[in-house]
Amino acid sequence: MSATVTTSPPLATRGTSGRRRAAPDLPPYGPRGSRWTSRAAVHGVLLLAALYSVLPLVWLVTSATKSVGDFSATSAFELADFNLWGNLRDLFAREDGVFLHWIRNSLLYAGVGAVLGALICTACGYAVAKLDFPGRRALFAVTLAGVLVPPTALALPLYLLASNLHLVNTFWAVFLPLLSNPFGVYLARTFADAAVPDEVLEAARLDGAGEFRIFLTVALPMMMPGFVTIVLFQFVSIWNNFFLPLVMLTDPELFPMTLGIYQWNTRAPQFPDYNPLVITGSLLAVVPLIIAFVVLQRQWRSGLAAGSVK
Repeated sequence: MSATVTTSPPLATRGTSGRRRAAPDLPPYGPRGSRWTSRAAVHGVLLLAALYSVLPLVWLVTSATKSVGDFSATSAFELADFNLWGNLRDLFAREDGVFLHWIRNSLLYAGVGAVLGALICTACGYAVAKLDFPGRRALFAVTLAGVLVPPTALALPLYLLASNLHLVNTFWAVFLPLLSNPFGVYLARTFADAAVPDEVLEAARLDGAGEFRIFLTVALPMMMPGFVTIVLFQFVSIWNNFFLPLVMLTDPELFPMTLGIYQWNTRAPQFPDYNPLVITGSLLAVVPLIIAFVVLQRQWRSGLAAGSVK
């Protein structure tokens, strides 16, 4: 006969009363010191990244309060005599108020262009994801290839096309090319796959609804977080667009803020009184982007999270 040997669990010990005591918990990620060291390193990297992002904005705020003489008499982040209102007054009065035209143009290019462009991208992404038509895969492959093409490489072909259509130095020469965005189509296609069930579309078709009506009344409300995300990306991209207006436009009254401020900046070495105007104008150019991110942050964050899961 063989004897049966019983052993206690390796991670338990016996007390004097015979009852088992559980072994103390071990740190799940190694020694406690190394865990705190890794956390400190990560927090340090995040702090450096935050400072790298915030310090230029702090410099804009402090520099916008300075007069022409204060630029050479004070350090970069030092507050001088508060001259912000004087700089704003000079900014809007310079060259017969041309800066107001630049603000209007930027709002038209970026505001209207972002909404229309996002609607076009959302419709294209929905069609590629949910409609069955010949060449769908090839079309999406071409769209993905368009994401890899830098916008500066398209500036010269767009200029030649606008020249043949007699659109150079007009509002439409800048506005029309901004309505297409391959990345927006890709994002809308990914989001449509995740957010729009095929059963809902089939039910709408059985009720007699057309494809266009199904997109507007059924699919688009379901894709609204993704639509807002594309609007925000389009708005930021168009608002910061510089090279296309530089190629297309010569009339200062058609310039967006980016191109107009750049022109003033080229004059600043010869005329130092343009320095406060350039910095104050740059500060005003950042404000709409901050407002857009703050107002739409809940929508675009949920849109990114939902669109990333298929």
